[in-house]
Amino acid sequence: MAHEEPLLRTERLELWRPQRDDLAGQMALLAAEETRRFLGDARPDAATQFNRLMRHAGGWSLHGYGMFFVRLAGKQRIIGNCGVFHSWRGFGHGMDDVPEAGWIIHSDHWGKGFAREAMHGALAWFDAAHGPRRIAAMIEQGNVASQKVARALGFVEYTRGYFEGSPLILYE
Repeated sequence: MAHEEPLLRTERLELWRPQRDDLAGQMALLAAEETRRFLGDARPDAATQFNRLMRHAGGWSLHGYGMFFVRLAGKQRIIGNCGVFHSWRGFGHGMDDVPEAGWIIHSDHWGKGFAREAMHGALAWFDAAHGPRRIAAMIEQGNVASQKVARALGFVEYTRGYFEGSPLILYE
């Protein structure tokens, strides 16, 4: 599948806005159960992932920012989905109608610093394009790797709560 030029490049990665032909790559990204372990009800079926792709693309149209797909430089395979998207979680706690940071890296690529690298690029782009603003993040308790990424990116915990039955740590 061919993609337009990446919007962002980091030392090892290329990041681009969601495109119509990214559905198969997104489904492959979320096919591994280990990758989905802390993603709640992120089923890898086509209908669920089509809706996720449409939500990501719509965020770019409505807010001028959103999630990026991530690949290794010069490769085609989607290995991640990272960025700042506009969310409305519906449970308050500073998580409604706000920019929210999120990152998913395929389990085959864990432990290599890709989430941190991609998010450094995405956050720098967001600040340059939209000015420094509060950005929230929510991470399921027990997801120690993502908690480390959040702290490395400068996020600090501000409260804890539950979303869809999962215990969460909320960051900003």
